Amino acid sequence: METTKKGGVPLYLWMLLGFVVGLGGGLYVNLTGQTVIPAVMDIIQAVGQIFLRLLFMLVLPLLFAALAVGVAEMGDLKSLGRVGLKTLLFTVVVSAIAVGIGLGMVNLFRPGDGVDPALAQQLLAQGAEGASAIVGNAPKSIEAGKFFLDMIPSNVVTAAAENQILPVMIFALIFGIGMVMAKSPATDALQQALQGLLEVMMKLINLVIKLAPFAIAALMFNLSAVFGWDLLVRLGAYAGVAVGAMAIHMFVVYPLLIWIFGGMNPLTFARGVREPFVVAFSTASSNATLPIAIKAAEEQLKLPRRISRFVLTVGATANQNGTALFEGVTVLFLAQFFGIDLNIQQQLVVMLVCILGGIGTAGVPAGSLPVIALILVMVGVPAEGIGLILGVDRFLDMCRTTLNVTGDLVAATVVSRGEADVPAEIAGPEPVAPPA
Repeated sequence: METTKKGGVPLYLWMLLGFVVGLGGGLYVNLTGQTVIPAVMDIIQAVGQIFLRLLFMLVLPLLFAALAVGVAEMGDLKSLGRVGLKTLLFTVVVSAIAVGIGLGMVNLFRPGDGVDPALAQQLLAQGAEGASAIVGNAPKSIEAGKFFLDMIPSNVVTAAAENQILPVMIFALIFGIGMVMAKSPATDALQQALQGLLEVMMKLINLVIKLAPFAIAALMFNLSAVFGWDLLVRLGAYAGVAVGAMAIHMFVVYPLLIWIFGGMNPLTFARGVREPFVVAFSTASSNATLPIAIKAAEEQLKLPRRISRFVLTVGATANQNGTALFEGVTVLFLAQFFGIDLNIQQQLVVMLVCILGGIGTAGVPAGSLPVIALILVMVGVPAEGIGLILGVDRFLDMCRTTLNVTGDLVAATVVSRGEADVPAEIAGPEPVAPPA
């Protein structure tokens, strides 16, 4: 995932190159008033569309498998008892806090404001035409009562066919709970099959992400040709707000959770998690950091072995506070950029989908991009807007992965408090890190 075949150059450097080439070409066109041949412009726009459509093609089976397997991996709920319940409760509550911080920061600082509305509408019209097949049945407005009713699909196949992401995610959660309750050799085989589906989708997502440098160049060219230098100003403001929100969650929320609910000195915790902190930042992969996190939990934090391994293994996929926060910030920023006002109900929908998306997002570099694209469609923001953030996504990915991994260790500390170690026959075999 981290390198292309071209001499082992890291993928993020190719993505950065695509960003610079697309941005430079677009700024040149914008500043000089050059006219791009329509046929060439169509090809450039098609490249970005192909990348987005490939993401949309894979995202539903990826999210379904990830959510169902993530819940099923909690094991026998009767045997795990409080451990599974506390882990699930922690994940939902802390992810909600993370998304709330992100949405609050974007609403306060409004990094997407200030773009010429006429230019925004111009690109919006282009995006609407190009994404028409993707948008499909995206809701035009959201009513509270109808929204919660529509969360429960009467026909999950129809919901999937109509790109109704939230009902499919709810079904995946219920399906995973069903696999836990109906534990048998047959459901174990089903879980293995879904794990296989997840691995296939991850491999395909990895292949699609390798096309990102070309997509970034195409999308950035189109955006910068329309918006010029305004684009760089907005992008810098967006990155600053995203990092600021993550810093609040990392250095305020996590220490309070450790101190109040974990019964541990935050400085002691910080010393114990230094190694996974650095590995998470450098690899941008929760899965790759999992073995290091397990080692730190056992040797540095002295947490009960079986409980910490269970929480960290599930958390590598399900407890992704940083990803949920990042998704919320990105969606609201792009809505502001395109002059689309999201009311409080729509922002609550964004929060809910981001929480579920944090559970179902793959713990690998750029794993949140498909979820962001799908949320954009849900709230009526052009999916092409994702090209805005791809150029700075690598750095933000490193930051949010560090937040994710630290959050997993916070969860393990909080859940372990007052719990005896789980017998081996209940906890099952020692976890092995998923392939990054």
